[in-house]
Amino acid sequence: MTVLGNEVHGDEVLAAAGDAVRRAGTLLLKRYSTENRPAGLSELLADVGAHHVAVTDVLRPALTEILPSAGWLDDEHGSGALAGGEWWLIDPIGGNVNAVHGMTDWNVGVSLVRDGRPVLAVLYFPLLDEMFTATAGGGAFLNGVPLRVSAKTSLDGAMVGTGQAKPGQSAAVLERIGSSFTAMMKEVIYVRISVPVTHQLAQVAAGRMDLHWQFDNVRAHVAGVLLVREAGGVVTDLDGEPWKVTSESYLAAAPGVHAAALAVLTA
Repeated sequence: MTVLGNEVHGDEVLAAAGDAVRRAGTLLLKRYSTENRPAGLSELLADVGAHHVAVTDVLRPALTEILPSAGWLDDEHGSGALAGGEWWLIDPIGGNVNAVHGMTDWNVGVSLVRDGRPVLAVLYFPLLDEMFTATAGGGAFLNGVPLRVSAKTSLDGAMVGTGQAKPGQSAAVLERIGSSFTAMMKEVIYVRISVPVTHQLAQVAAGRMDLHWQFDNVRAHVAGVLLVREAGGVVTDLDGEPWKVTSESYLAAAPGVHAAALAVLTA
């Protein structure tokens, strides 16, 4: 591993983080079954917790070895400012609730934030063996192939999405999600409301979807946001200001549809 001052060479960090995430995803594949059916809330929460622990037990020692001085947060629903320095932000299983129900939309993701700015993202879809990666200023990739966001310039043919950032959101946020869905449905061809959010952000980065918006910005979304930005997308808050880790909301979109989508969401 190449050390430059107090930093480790980005390519080496990315490769090592990708290896750790792939190992965690492979472990989850062994635990996963399309026949999974939790009997009730207590069983569901137990399964979610067991998956969380299993993945964290793989990722934490591996990522600590890569950057021993970096902080660590695995509260995927956490939000707000971070202290200075480097932080690993872990979403042990994006879409964990899907995985424990035998559904297919789930992933394992990590991001590295340095002094409040995302610098690295790894997002792995084990069922498809799709590894999304990005570094700040270095582009976004899917299994090593460069990504580019959609070239669409009109909402009328756009595939778009939103979803719940976390369980138990406030009534005000839920109302905004509902009203924004209604408004956007009048302008686009299809609106997808689903979790995990990082799944949708990865699809935006890959040009498979055209935009995604959120009224609640949580740290688990950082990996997906960096993917979109490095694939040429535009990410702002809903006031049109550049996205930050501390932003309360955001719109991640292909450049050709960002302004029109922002107008719909703020009308």
